[in-house]
Amino acid sequence: MTLLPFRRKYFIRLKTLGFGTEGVIKEEDHYIVEGDILLHEEDLQRINFHENFLRIAETEQYRTTNLVTGTPRVITLSKDNKLPSSYAAGLQGVAARYNAENLGITFQYISSGTGDIHFVKANGSYLASAGFPTASGDPYGRVNVNSKAIGDGSTSYAISIMAHEAGHCIGFRHTDYADRSYSCGGAPSNEGASNVGAVLIPGTPSGPDANSWMLACIGTGGNRPFNSNDRMALNYLY
Repeated sequence: MTLLPFRRKYFIRLKTLGFGTEGVIKEEDHYIVEGDILLHEEDLQRINFHENFLRIAETEQYRTTNLVTGTPRVITLSKDNKLPSSYAAGLQGVAARYNAENLGITFQYISSGTGDIHFVKANGSYLASAGFPTASGDPYGRVNVNSKAIGDGSTSYAISIMAHEAGHCIGFRHTDYADRSYSCGGAPSNEGASNVGAVLIPGTPSGPDANSWMLACIGTGGNRPFNSNDRMALNYLY
């Protein structure tokens, strides 16, 4: 298979970092990998400082090297005016899901201004995309949302998608990081050991977890509230 020009330069780097290399999308100043993870140029140059805690992924839950710091902390959520008004209710639903877990981070929707995580309207072949926390301990600040594909922003389906992207923003990788075919279908693929951004969360299960909110793909109209394993992972980190 011939790689696209922008992939020739980064294919090996993405593989080394433990990210999927199929279906990479180039957008503006960033790349979309694994369906919804947004990576900038500097992300591809990051050095990992947690190598002793990394292993080849199975089906446990994984976090990124960077997490949100300064807890207890309130993380504000906002949306741009191009997103339908129903997404305000959806983001309030996202906040409610997280806040019900009594974590060291709480979420709050704000109706004006730009929040710590700002949800913006986007087009593309994906439902939504987001990045990972900064090295300084702040959540990733932007989530791209394909509202045309998702539809009504107040549904449990939309809330599940936005809660998933918020999960990336605070440092979660996909639960099926080892094999995206588990939730996405297609041929099984294990990306192997990563040297950045895939740190095992202790205590999460070693078997398949069919209902995790951080699975890579979700069926149309699906709902994925936090299950017991998700709660374990959230409480371990926050």
